[in-house]
Amino acid sequence: MSNKVNWFEIAAQDLERAKNFYQKVFETDFTFVDMPSSPMYMFPMDEAAAGAGGALVKAEDNIPSTSGTIIYFSCQDLNHEASRIEPAGGKLLFPKTSLGEFGFMAHFIDTEGNRIGLHSNA
Repeated sequence: MSNKVNWFEIAAQDLERAKNFYQKVFETDFTFVDMPSSPMYMFPMDEAAAGAGGALVKAEDNIPSTSGTIIYFSCQDLNHEASRIEPAGGKLLFPKTSLGEFGFMAHFIDTEGNRIGLHSNA
């Protein structure tokens, strides 16, 4: 059985600002896809690997939010990504917090106003 989530979209009001933020936090590059009514920057993905692919998307009906669904990004040690959030323009809501046997988590607000989570086992 595969994981049920296979794609996610993070709402962006300013697509370039969002891309720059996530590039700095995750030290990664993006691929631009010019969809007719929703241009997007896709996160790097390996279709053969576990986990979901996703993108930063600017669309009229996608509104950034701090309430509701939270997407968690996997990290080796989330302290590395968390340390880059505020210098990149976001806000760390709470630092690395133990989940006991389930690892660690932290939450932040990105430059667009979305609440996002980080998760690591170390």
